[in-house]
Amino acid sequence: MIPRIFLTILLVASVIFIVQEGPASVQQPASSRQSTSQPSSSGHRLADSMQAKLDHIQANGEQAHPDQAPTVMTEEEVNDYIAAGRIVLPQGVKKLKMEGRGGVVTAFLNVDFDEIRAGQNSFNPMLSIFSGHHDVRVEADASGSDREGRVHVREVTIDGISVPRMALEYFVSKYITPKYPNVGIDSQFQLPNKIDIATVGYHKVTVTQK
Repeated sequence: MIPRIFLTILLVASVIFIVQEGPASVQQPASSRQSTSQPSSSGHRLADSMQAKLDHIQANGEQAHPDQAPTVMTEEEVNDYIAAGRIVLPQGVKKLKMEGRGGVVTAFLNVDFDEIRAGQNSFNPMLSIFSGHHDVRVEADASGSDREGRVHVREVTIDGISVPRMALEYFVSKYITPKYPNVGIDSQFQLPNKIDIATVGYHKVTVTQK
């Protein structure tokens, strides 16, 4: 089973997350998934291609000496995988789209903050912006080497307005980290399946196992 380590702040929707969650997040058991060698009846051809690559990463990681040939996943495959409903998004996250470039991942989300807060009210004025439905943009540095993943959140905007760092840190510590202990503004975690290097490139992510 692939470990569950995810997002930084609302969801640092980095491609590294998808590699980590992979088939474990698919809403159907592996035995019932459609073969990726056949066209998808749902029309999500790129999602099927992504699934085949995730299956390869998982199977390759089970080998004593994994094949070190890189596995490249495109931004289009990642986003079609999400659109096909094959990732269980965190509570409160309604939509997600990713972009990647030179070590930077940008996530575009639609978020229900009230659902994330789940009735936990606070009179702290810094949290007043974290309520209702909003479009959220998260920009983060994301990389992996020596079997360790690292994510650093650069900026978060809500409806185009930049969130003050202090408010962001408080929100994450109060509502995100308690649910996801390994998640914060800066996150480090072990990469699964003997992934040694994960590199975010221009609209793609490249994974090497060792």
